Amino acid sequence: MRSPKHLKTSDIARELGVHVNTIRLYEENGFLPKIPRGKNGYRLYTPLHLEQARLTHLTLSWPYLGDKPLLIDLVKSAANGDLGMAMELAYKHLAYVRMERTSAEAAIEFLERWASGHLMDSSRQKMNITDAARHLNVSVDMLRNWERNGLIDVPRDPANGYRLYGSAEFGRLRVIRTLVQSGHSLMAVLRMLRQFDAGKTENLRAALDLPPEDSANEFIEVIADRWLSSLLDLETRAQAIIRQIGHMMEMIHNEGA
Repeated sequence: MRSPKHLKTSDIARELGVHVNTIRLYEENGFLPKIPRGKNGYRLYTPLHLEQARLTHLTLSWPYLGDKPLLIDLVKSAANGDLGMAMELAYKHLAYVRMERTSAEAAIEFLERWASGHLMDSSRQKMNITDAARHLNVSVDMLRNWERNGLIDVPRDPANGYRLYGSAEFGRLRVIRTLVQSGHSLMAVLRMLRQFDAGKTENLRAALDLPPEDSANEFIEVIADRWLSSLLDLETRAQAIIRQIGHMMEMIHNEGA
């Protein structure tokens, strides 16, 4: 007879709101502690297995920032009983999320300074695309891609039709580059620039972060289309991971008391 303290695979899956195969994958990938079996061969999960599965589901659910290997190490450390290392890695993840958020916020401040009319580049000489790319330390293909995607309209030399980049173009391009490098998608930047070009220079932060109401029909929304909000959500999740590891530590401590 199964002990009241033991749970079935279906019990774990039900608690997490996932398919039973997900729990089996957690086991196969080493995300759960070793699971004892009863005389009938059935897995005998304990409450700690449930909490470890909860930690795994919380930590490894999409989206990720770019530190997925660290998160996998975190989960495996906890599964192997090293909750101290798991907690250390959880705080490293939190620091990484906060660093990304700081970068995104700085990029927004850069945007807002430009939108308020401040010069962002003092170049007086008009440059062709090759010299412009060198001036901005980007590739020619990158400049062409931004223009092709509608982020900038570069004036042409009436004599030969070549693009001519001046201080206005460089200022706009520096804003584009800063926003893209801080994690915003080209679609989000384009959405913001369209509002700016329409003369609506207030609250560009919101325009950059929130798709229009008809976005389901016009755009395929990805995490970078709502980068600031996504980072806030990821920070909340990072803090939840820390709380979950702390809860597991307390469980083990109380069991041994």
